[in-house]
Order: sequence, then C-alpha cells, then structure tokens
Amino acid sequence: MTKAADKKLIVGLDIGTSKVCALVGEILPNGEVNVIGEGSSPSNGMDKGGVNDLESVVKSVQGAIYKAELMADCQISSVFLSLSGKHIRCQTEEGMVPISDKEVTQDDVDNVIHTAKSVKISDEHKVLHVIPQEFAIDYQEGIKNPVGLSGVRMEANVHLITCHNDMARNIVKAVERCDLKVDQLIFSGLAASHAVLTPDERELGVCVVDLGGGTMDIAVWTGGALRHAAVIPYAGNVVTSDIAYAFGTPLGDAEEIKVKYGCALSELVSKDAKVDVPSVGGRPSRSLQSQTLAEVIEPRYSELLGLVNQKLMEVQEQLRNAGVKHQLAAGIVLTGGAAQMEGLVECAERVFSNQVRVGLPLDVTGLTEHVQFPHYATAVGLLHYGKDSQTFDGSDIEPKRSVSGLFTKVSGWFSKNF
Repeated sequence: MTKAADKKLIVGLDIGTSKVCALVGEILPNGEVNVIGEGSSPSNGMDKGGVNDLESVVKSVQGAIYKAELMADCQISSVFLSLSGKHIRCQTEEGMVPISDKEVTQDDVDNVIHTAKSVKISDEHKVLHVIPQEFAIDYQEGIKNPVGLSGVRMEANVHLITCHNDMARNIVKAVERCDLKVDQLIFSGLAASHAVLTPDERELGVCVVDLGGGTMDIAVWTGGALRHAAVIPYAGNVVTSDIAYAFGTPLGDAEEIKVKYGCALSELVSKDAKVDVPSVGGRPSRSLQSQTLAEVIEPRYSELLGLVNQKLMEVQEQLRNAGVKHQLAAGIVLTGGAAQMEGLVECAERVFSNQVRVGLPLDVTGLTEHVQFPHYATAVGLLHYGKDSQTFDGSDIEPKRSVSGLFTKVSGWFSKNF
C-alpha cells in the first residue's frame, strides 16, 4: 500500500464530478480507522460518474494523491476506488444447494452464493458486488449466518451490483496512469453506506442518498441487508446551473454563491438578507435578495429529491410484492457534497414524508476536523471497506460490515479482468 511498511495503511480514492478526494487511513490494533492523510483537488474531465477527458482526470488525481502523501508522509502505491454512473445496475438472485454433511460449512455457503451469482448478465456488464441478503435451511427462513446449523438443503438470496465494463475500465485506466494500482472497485453508494449508517438503521430500513455534483447514488437497506442500488444522473450541478442562468453569473461564481448563501427552503431565509452576485462581460455585480436565491434553489432540490422518492416507491413496491420487509422506519440519510445545503433536511422531509438526517462519517479518528463532513462520506467508506476486506486472505470476500455481520462474497472480477 505504501512504503511505510510498519503501519497498516489503506487509501480510499473518490473521483467525483466536482472533486477528487484521497484519504490515507491507518488501521489501529483495536480495529479503528485513523485518518492520517487527506488530499483533494477540483475534478476535471469527469461527468456524471464517467470519464470524458482522460488526461484531465489524471491530473486531478495526481493533485489529490500528492497532497495526501505529503500530509501522511508516505508513498501511495494502491487505492480502493469508488465508481458511480447511470450504468450501475442491480438484481436479486436465488441459489440452492444440498448441505454436504448435514451441518453447514463455509464451503456450503460459498457454493450456494456461487450458484446464486451464476446468472447471465449483459455482455457489456460485469459483476461488481455479490452481497448475500439472507439464507434459508429447509423450513427455516431469514437466517443471517448459517454456518454450523443442521439441515438438508440451503437456499440464499444474493444482491448483485453490476457496472459497465468500459466505464469501469476508463476510470481504472486514469488511476493506473498515475502509477497506482486499484485494489478494488466499489460502488460509491455502498461505500457511503459504510461510512454513515448504524447497524440499527440498516436493520429497521433506511435509504442512503449520496448527493454529489453529477450523480445521486441510492442504497436501500432493510432487515440488515442491501436491497437496491441505483444512480440518478442529476445532482448538485444542475442547481449551480440554475443559479448561473437565473442571475447571469459565471458557473464558478454560481457554485460559490450556492455553497455560501444557498438555502433549500425559502421560508427560512430572512427577507432583509442580501447576496452580491457577480455579472459577466465586465458588468458590475448586483445585490439580490437571499430569498430570491432560495426561490431558485428550492424547486430544483424538490425535483431532485422527488426523483429519488419516485425510485424509492418503486423499490418498496417490489420488496412488498416479494414478501420482503419494505418499510424505511429509520428514514432517509442524505450525504455527499450537495447535502450540506441549509434547509435541505426540512425540504427533504416534505418530499419524502419521512424523517431525514444528514449523514456524517462515523467511526473514524485522526484528522476528524478534516473529514467529518458529508462530502467525505464515500472516501471514509472506502477506508472502512478496505479495512474489512483486508481482514481476509483473498479479495473475493465482501466485507462483513456491508451486511451487518452477514457472510458475504464478491465476484473478484476486477482482479481477473483488469
């Protein structure tokens, strides 16, 4: 991982549409993730999770990696890399095997998962994650850990997350151009879930929405297992664009205005508050009411969250029809850079008719003053994911954390295909 061989170090690299973030984490003897290095740079060459200018992405990654190396005083050689984009798909499959010795062994678990994941998918897609949801032995259902139990036949439901092979290859190529090895490619929404959710939330039912610049990553959890993953290719950048067009201001200034003065609920803004808005073409800047700004932002955020709510209702209907726990009793968790908007929680609660909170990275020590913000959720989640992966001998094993203690597997296609 690094030249600092005396430390157990893991690096998470999140290449977003707006920002590239690299975090260096040291795994302490007690299992905690201690963040010792952070580097970020503006993201160029990315759009909605895909690479559209390879050299620009390479330069952005190099900038973030250099800063992280400088702060952590180490040489980074490999990373856990996030992946997003509308090409991300998911499906739930079933597998069934006879129990070899009338008592379930780990080999039986491996076999039933292998059977479940051996389905034909699109030739253009590859399996990214294979995440078991629950097992059944004979007449007993809802088993989370079947090892050691007696029976004749075992079944398993597994959730497959797939990605487009070329989309994945392009982002990996950009990282390899920086002389870095990719340890594993991880869906951004899954990584963010690792960082911001508690086991109770995953059990009760919760939806994580990672609001980035170009995409909204969705992960739905019920009964302690991941039930659905999706990406909506619209996010914070459309809000910035609305501000730029509404007030005739450059996109860079519109982004700054959004971050500093934006509010997703106009009724929370003082009628006396003013915002200085730069103009284009050498024209003088103008002073506008903050409430006018909020009246541009609020409908767009409501629309974005409405797209998520529409997807959620479809997913809940599918779960209900499948006889699976579908209630989201723990509500909605918003995270990512675009989740830091004032008034967003109140706006979201109106859209979802459910409780909403902003998700900050949990269970980290070290540079907490740097990373305990929503826009670091995916990068911190990559560190947690990497930590749990490296407790095993092979990269074929999915971290237990992802399903709250459930034995899990990943296809290992990445190491075979790249």
